[in-house]
Amino acid sequence: MTAPGRPARPVKTSDFDYELPKELIAKYPPERRDESRLLVMWRGTGSVEHRVFRDIVEYLNPGDLLVVNESRVIPARLLGRKRGTGGKVEMFALRELTSGAAGPLHAALPRWEVLVRPGARIREGTVLEFGDGRLTAEVTAVLPDGRREVALSFAGDFETVLDELGQVPLPPYIDRDPEPSDRDRYQTVYARVPGAVAAPTAGLHFTDPLLDELAAKDVGVAKVVLHVGIGTFRPVATEDPEEHEMEEERFDVSEKAAGAINETRERGGRVVAVGTTSVRVLETVADEDGRIVPGSGASRLFIRPPYRFRCVDVLITNFHLPRSTLLMLVSAFGGREAVLAAYEEAVRERYRFYSYGDAMLLL
Repeated sequence: MTAPGRPARPVKTSDFDYELPKELIAKYPPERRDESRLLVMWRGTGSVEHRVFRDIVEYLNPGDLLVVNESRVIPARLLGRKRGTGGKVEMFALRELTSGAAGPLHAALPRWEVLVRPGARIREGTVLEFGDGRLTAEVTAVLPDGRREVALSFAGDFETVLDELGQVPLPPYIDRDPEPSDRDRYQTVYARVPGAVAAPTAGLHFTDPLLDELAAKDVGVAKVVLHVGIGTFRPVATEDPEEHEMEEERFDVSEKAAGAINETRERGGRVVAVGTTSVRVLETVADEDGRIVPGSGASRLFIRPPYRFRCVDVLITNFHLPRSTLLMLVSAFGGREAVLAAYEEAVRERYRFYSYGDAMLLL
């Protein structure tokens, strides 16, 4: 299918700007996940309805298939000190580069790409310590954009160490320190595969009882993985989106998931993508006929108008930042003018925006 409202000229980044009062940025999630508000937008007409998220059951049909991203957010934010000087440092674990055995600093160690603050004085050879030395990170390379490559040394299982020492990496626009409740609420109820530094937030609205209700209506679920990277928070800085470079994000689509999606399409059911991450996975692995090919790898796919979607029929998403690649993707699916008009309506109706905010359903 092709996105409605194909533009007569190439789009510009400024075409995806909008005004948002700061108080509408959600700092905390609602008390119950499925009590978020839901703006329903009909593609083609652009007409909208105002509901609550649990009403989504009414809009999905028997035989539809939800495609969810079961990536799990790792507690990637670490607070520690520089060995020798004792200066305070913050390290944000972005992605694993290579795996190795834990041990002395000069053994074969896991290497990670990280962000560090303050970065100016953290040079190659600097050793950072966390948890009274339980975890150390030696800087092995200085990378562009303030990033570093580090070799990690720790005792025991890294996932356990990170879980004990790390904090939930809340998005910068939430503008508060993480709290114990964020450990649970900044994960989907079906999160299983660790590796993301940001949650696939459209899935935060689902509860186990809601999924059970959908299953009773014969709405299926297929699970894919795309580990969200720090690039998801990076606005498009160039006026020409063509000049924006997407950061790669690792994905995996199993044979089981691919089979379920292809079977749904063959019998006329709708593929309902839960979030922009699920869309990017599907569009990365779909062939020209929309058939899903199982596999794993890294995606740099940048979806923006005009774009021909090959296998997604319905999109569940949150409200995204101005000038972002995520807003461009949603605009490609629903039509830029219609989506931005719906955003204006959401602002008037005082919807809550961004990761802990309300949801949108594009039919």
